[in-house]
Amino acid sequence: MGTSAGSRLAPRVNGLLRRTRRNYSAGQERPLGGYLGAMAGFGLYTAAWATAVRVRGRPLPDRPEPWDVALTSVATFRLSRLLSKASVTSPLRAPFTRYVGPQGPSELHEEARSEPGKDTVGELLTCPFCMSVWVASTLTAGQLLWPRATRTVMGALAALAGADALQLTYGALVAKTTGE
Repeated sequence: MGTSAGSRLAPRVNGLLRRTRRNYSAGQERPLGGYLGAMAGFGLYTAAWATAVRVRGRPLPDRPEPWDVALTSVATFRLSRLLSKASVTSPLRAPFTRYVGPQGPSELHEEARSEPGKDTVGELLTCPFCMSVWVASTLTAGQLLWPRATRTVMGALAALAGADALQLTYGALVAKTTGE
């Protein structure tokens, strides 16, 4: 009885998924299955961190300190851009992306490969906004498990973000004074 009910349910679920994909996509190819896999992967990733925090007996703060939120924000911004856009990290993205051209100082424009399994990963790896969810979660877990080391790393990333801002400001001032 269970097998026949299961065999009748599977085609109905598949039909529902096909209709949902067709109605959602507006004629465009959208890797909804890949996105669902990425969401499941993120859920497992955060569950693993939460388990590690619990096993180590680390207490959760009542609320985050404003300074930690600011530091995490700046560090997340810098590390997300470093991972998703920097020229030097392109070998990490290359299996899932295609080089399109330069995009800003020391950054690249890349597109996700349109191969099953690579399209979703490629989108995640080239999107600093998407990457920031993973980075912020990792840094937050790091603050709970290894607060001193994580804050040191975040301080270095924040300093790098500040140095980048100063480099861009300096370049703009030089261009303005020399008429470039």
